[in-house]
Amino acid sequence: MVTKPVRPAADMEQIPVFKLYGETRQWPTPDLLHCESIAARSRLHDWHIRTHRHADLVHVLHIREGQLTLELEGLEHQVAGPVFIVIPAMTIHGFRFSRDTDGHIITLARPLAEHLVAWPGPVAPVLTRAGFYPLHEAGLAERIQRLVEEVAEEYRHPAAGREMALHGLIQALVTQLMRRKERGGQAMEPAPQTGSRSERSEGHVRDFQALIESHFLSQPRVEWFAESLGITAAHLNALCRRETGASALQLLHERVLLEAKRNLTYTNLTISQVSDLLGFSEPAYFTRFFKRLTGMTPKAFRLRHGDEG
Repeated sequence: MVTKPVRPAADMEQIPVFKLYGETRQWPTPDLLHCESIAARSRLHDWHIRTHRHADLVHVLHIREGQLTLELEGLEHQVAGPVFIVIPAMTIHGFRFSRDTDGHIITLARPLAEHLVAWPGPVAPVLTRAGFYPLHEAGLAERIQRLVEEVAEEYRHPAAGREMALHGLIQALVTQLMRRKERGGQAMEPAPQTGSRSERSEGHVRDFQALIESHFLSQPRVEWFAESLGITAAHLNALCRRETGASALQLLHERVLLEAKRNLTYTNLTISQVSDLLGFSEPAYFTRFFKRLTGMTPKAFRLRHGDEG
């Protein structure tokens, strides 16, 4: 394995924020995870996903075969399968895969990642620290490959109990990775970058996102969040735009929208009940909010995803 610096710290401000793997489009699913093969999207980009970062997503990649050039926080690593890679939220990263790469990328939305990180014990560092873990130990590569393939199968073919099954498989996968890490391995922790992407700024944004997760159902004003963090609303907005590419209000609305999609897809709550649950004073306001962000009404979204299921 070869590691070398490739990007000066001064260039870090120019890194784009993506919503998903190589995309700026909205999170595409009511699920709290997204799973696809490496080839499915990489072929569209000539096997090169340019350097970017995510404000609130965690990537886990399983490379069964093939090689890739992995950029993490300005350092470039040459990595070969079988290997498992973890890319936490806010980590600057990019991929250049060999054309024979066989594997999957699983993306965890913030609520699911937070749930896993909240487990007691040594699980949290696995998902909060960038790392890559060669899978040469006897039997380990096969166990992880089997779990990843089960995640992919469950994701592609929705059935009753889908969410429970997916979350159980992800928990089992993270447990295997935790055990791998405890036995020792090539965990890589990026060197801290100097410049305006300060740890303090990122810390404020992470704390804001945690507050969103705890309070989004009541939709507090941005000023309330800022006061809770001990900063001004203008400062909070500036930090959010710099670190995530979105305003503080947009981040709150994205979380509310995700919960709306999940309730419309996985529950029998009426649209009026979903509206009440999410803190809207009138169902009409909720409908306008949903249509503005998705281009369709809650009813149309429910019918479409009911047909897909």
